[in-house]
Amino acid sequence: MKKKFNFAFFDEGSKREIRRSILKAIAIPGYQVPFASREMPVARGWGTGGIQLTLSCIGQKDVVKVIDQGSDESVNAISIKKLITDTTDVEITTSTTDATIIQSRHRVPEEELNENQIIVLQVPTPEPLRDYEPSETKTKILHGEKEYTGAKLLLFEQIMKYNTMATGADHPVEVNNRYVMAPSPIPKFDNPKLNESKATILLGAGREKKIYAVPPYTKVISLDFEDVPFEVENFKGKSCSHCGASHVYLDEIIDQESGSVSYQCNDTSYCLKRRNGEIQ
Repeated sequence: MKKKFNFAFFDEGSKREIRRSILKAIAIPGYQVPFASREMPVARGWGTGGIQLTLSCIGQKDVVKVIDQGSDESVNAISIKKLITDTTDVEITTSTTDATIIQSRHRVPEEELNENQIIVLQVPTPEPLRDYEPSETKTKILHGEKEYTGAKLLLFEQIMKYNTMATGADHPVEVNNRYVMAPSPIPKFDNPKLNESKATILLGAGREKKIYAVPPYTKVISLDFEDVPFEVENFKGKSCSHCGASHVYLDEIIDQESGSVSYQCNDTSYCLKRRNGEIQ
């Protein structure tokens, strides 16, 4: 017999507590709000923070999309979708535009989001100052004093070593001219999508027990220097071998036999829509 769960797995009190933390996070963009992270029927590291946000926000009429590294069909994405459908019976979609809630591990979809959507990003390490300050107490003081010299220093050290800012993902951002925030390990290519986003962006770290958010139409700027500006990954001269897109984040595919290199869209739903003529 199929086991019965409360709608969206959690009891109503737990969902209310998490939603209160979400509201505080939205009210103070970029600020890390502590919350009582619940135990989940999936292993930590599989996005338990994001799942808790999704299950606390979800309603009977929502349509949910889950992606992992741009794919709708990875093991992580399928497992999360199964948990959601087993406990809510809400509609699941692969279409970015049809979804009201998008849970994502390490990507922001290529299609522009709208005001009626929530994107939930899974976060392993929410503290952008952790690489140079191990003390949680001290990082709170640094955030309170808006002292982010250390974050800039780490980028400066990369420039000295590699002649560029070598952050491939999780490049820190300043939110609403106030807090420096870890945007989750999304590629630098996706950082500009956070700026003035029409959708509400929620970020959850289950293991670290933190929730933070970027409300719609909020200024989000990637940290850089006047003489070394922030730059996203460069795919100039490359295009998807399936749909021909050249203005999206691409995966490099190496043929093991011939050694030839090709590229394809990381966002599988976007690629399929282009091939079907649904978008240009």
